[in-house]
Amino acid sequence: MGAAPTGAQAGTEQPGVYIVQKGDTLYSIALNHGLDRKELAEWNNVPDTGTIHIGQQLSLSPPSPQAGPSLFSLPESSPPSAPGVTPGPAVPSEAKVPANTERFKTEPKAFKLPYSEPAVAQLKGVVDAPRSVLAKVDPMVEKQTGTILPPAESPSEVISDPDRLDWIWPAKGRLLEAFSEANKGIDIVGKAGEPVTASAAGKVVYSGAGLRGYGKLIIIKHNNTYLSAYAHNNKILVKEGQTVAKGQKIGEMGSTDTDLVKLHFEIRKNGRPVDPLKHLPGISG
Repeated sequence: MGAAPTGAQAGTEQPGVYIVQKGDTLYSIALNHGLDRKELAEWNNVPDTGTIHIGQQLSLSPPSPQAGPSLFSLPESSPPSAPGVTPGPAVPSEAKVPANTERFKTEPKAFKLPYSEPAVAQLKGVVDAPRSVLAKVDPMVEKQTGTILPPAESPSEVISDPDRLDWIWPAKGRLLEAFSEANKGIDIVGKAGEPVTASAAGKVVYSGAGLRGYGKLIIIKHNNTYLSAYAHNNKILVKEGQTVAKGQKIGEMGSTDTDLVKLHFEIRKNGRPVDPLKHLPGISG
């Protein structure tokens, strides 16, 4: 669609860090990286949403609570003995699991890794492990039944995308413009005042008109992977921080910052625009 944020396309010099480009705002940087704008400001100690400068380095992940990552290894330490209690025989290493489990429950933030290529590869290796099992099962089933089985894209997709959602259309109307590199979403033509609804449940992370080219905009964060954006509203009915249900009315269709009454709708996966038509069911009513 028209003018869209371009700063994120300039790239970062190192994983997890973004260099502010000309025309960037916290709103556009957060949208392009799938982040909550308020969290981004907090991580970088930015008190005012307008006080970022060209060349400034912004961290795209929360500050590490420890000097080094402790996701896969924890320092082993023996629990202190209670006064007057004689230490018992040596306990096998397996018996120490509850202690580590307790640490996972009480210190969840200590086990998060910032986004980086090595971290993604490391986690992807764990997620992709069951695929070899699927590959072994399919030929046996095919041999026994004598039928040709469909490709295994669907199981693989479910395994590799645990945050996948069941989306619904955010508005009724005619599809005006499909997804493209320039448009970054789809445009649905309708009448002024018609309802705009949340395409999936989530939390409103932006509600306002601070992002050029989008007019009155609503951004909903659905999980750690997906955001959705609803632009050009005539009226916004939700506030930042509000939790919304799938199908809940969040705004009214309008023509703010555009010359036609329409809803511009985007789905972003890890901050990158993806084709909504590959996620939405059927066609708009």
